[in-house]
Order: sequence, then C-alpha cells, then structure tokens
Amino acid sequence: MSVTNAIKSVLMAPVWTLQLATGAKSFLDHPLIGSQRLNQRGLHRARVRLADTLCRWRRRRLARHVPSHWREAFDRDGFVKIENVIPPEDFAALRDAVLNSTWPAREMRQGDAITRRIAIDPEMLEKVPELQRFLSRKDINALFHYVASFRTTPLHYIQTIVCKTGGNDPDPQETVHADSFHSSMKAWLFLRPVDEEDGPFTYVPGSHRFTPERLDWEYRRSLADPKSIDRLSARGSPRVNSEMLEQMKLGEAIKLAVPENTLVVADTGGFHARGPASRSGERVEIWSYSRRNPFLPWLGGDLLSIPGIAERRIGWLWKLRDRLEKQIGQPWTPVGTRRPVDD
Repeated sequence: MSVTNAIKSVLMAPVWTLQLATGAKSFLDHPLIGSQRLNQRGLHRARVRLADTLCRWRRRRLARHVPSHWREAFDRDGFVKIENVIPPEDFAALRDAVLNSTWPAREMRQGDAITRRIAIDPEMLEKVPELQRFLSRKDINALFHYVASFRTTPLHYIQTIVCKTGGNDPDPQETVHADSFHSSMKAWLFLRPVDEEDGPFTYVPGSHRFTPERLDWEYRRSLADPKSIDRLSARGSPRVNSEMLEQMKLGEAIKLAVPENTLVVADTGGFHARGPASRSGERVEIWSYSRRNPFLPWLGGDLLSIPGIAERRIGWLWKLRDRLEKQIGQPWTPVGTRRPVDD
C-alpha cells in the first residue's frame, strides 16, 4: 500500500465505520462491507439480521392502518396486487391526461431497454386532480408505509419502459435480483395492460422473508471475492439463479401480467425482475419508490416528506446530480418535453 493510500485509509476509517449503520451495500467499493475477514466473523450476516429485525418491528407498529386482506397478501407473498384500484371514471381521466400531455422527461438505457421517467411534481398534480386524489388516499399510503416500513412519502414518477430497442447487451433488470440486503418499497400503477409478451414484473413469492436459509445464503455470498462476481451483485444488488433459490427453499419467479388500473406494491428486498419481453413496445406506469436507512428505529421524521417539499424532491435530485455529474455520475439524460408514450 502506498503512503497516500495508507493516509486515506486512516482518514476514511471513521466514515467507513459509520456507514455500516446505513444502507451502504457495495462489497466492491467499501473496504469494510467487502472485507472477507470481517464477513467470516459475521459482519454482513449481522447487518442483514439487524435490518430485518428493525423492519419487522416497524411494520408491526404500522400494520393496523392497512386493510387486512392487503396486509395478509403482502405478509405471505412479499407483494400485493390490486386490480381496479381507482374508480373507472377517475382512472380513465387520469390515464388520458397523463398519456396525452407533454412533460419534461429524462431517459436511461440499460441493455436493449430504455427507461423514460417524468417527475410527478406540483404542476402535474395541479393539472391531473385524479392523480392527486389517488396519491393522497389514506389506504394507499398506509400500504406504501407498511411495505417500506417507514411513514415516508415515496418518490413518484410516470415511467415508461421501452423494450427491444436494438441494444447489443441484455437488460440487467431481467435477471432475478434483490435491490439490497434490506427491505424497500416499489409500486407500479399500470396505465395500460401488461401481457406476458410485454415483459411483466416478476417476483419470487415469499422471498421478502429473511429466513434462516436466506441468512445462510447471505453469509455465503458475503465471503465471495467481489472482483470475481458480476458487478451488480458486487455493488450490493445480488443476482440469483434457480440453484440459489432452491438453496433458500424458494420457488421460481412468477409473472404478473395484469390489466390496466392494477396497482402492484412489492418489497424489493425480495427477489424480482423485469420479465423478458418477446416483442417491442412500451410499458407505462406510475412508479413509486421508497428506501430509507434500514437501521433507524423510528417510523417518521423524514423532513423530505413534508408537503410542499416532497413533491419537488425529484427535480432537486436531478439538478444536484447534474451539477455533480463528474463526481457521482448522472445516468438520467434530459430528452426535452415528451409524452410518456412518445416514440
């Protein structure tokens, strides 16, 4: 080790240690998280167990606010599928207003798929009151909070997945994976039907539970040399195959082909993927996301969830990453004003 690197290690050691109490997850970029010596002694396994214990404790405190049939479905499977979640007349008005209007958009390519996102901001909520009513519903937000295990306001986008765009590399989202070592919430309100040919969301039922078999698997994966496995797994989003699922006593992922006006809410600490599409096309949805430090012992306290701030976060985040692009990267490219279903 050079003198410069040695000095850097000494100066960064307190920061790296504090990050163990956060959602930091990269085995490749973090010398403590990726330490085989520490993981042999149970570091990663202990972080997973503690995060899961706190998550279950928070969910018990949030459970009474969630309709029992939704809660039971989630506890069993790790996701909830709700058809006709919005009254038909409201849904038609919401869908048409969103799909037939233009909004500032950004895009990112992964393999042969392009993801287009449009921020749901105060301007959109004012123009589409049906969307405002849906995102303000107490039952929907109670479900979001329960799955996320925090009383926070998710980030909301209009998201379009454009499949089969001609890229040479495969879409990494089509490999079954977990987003991290702890629970987090993602939700999709599908504005158009999604058939099996369109690459529907897939999920391994029950994989959100950190069972003894899952904990043993997490321990074994923590011992691998992060430079010897695929980069996304090494960065903390583990990819799995059928053999690994069998080791955890889990089945295969199921496809959630759904009609329009269906809401799916899932814990993406469980194993899931974007199903492979067999035809080109666009999947359009309201996409919501919530992930917080898994080691916090309280439910709320998120200043960014305050009304008036929550609706503006996405624009602020995009501008911050634009400004710091050289330091932290910015995968989301502005593409001007677009409709969600623009070709």
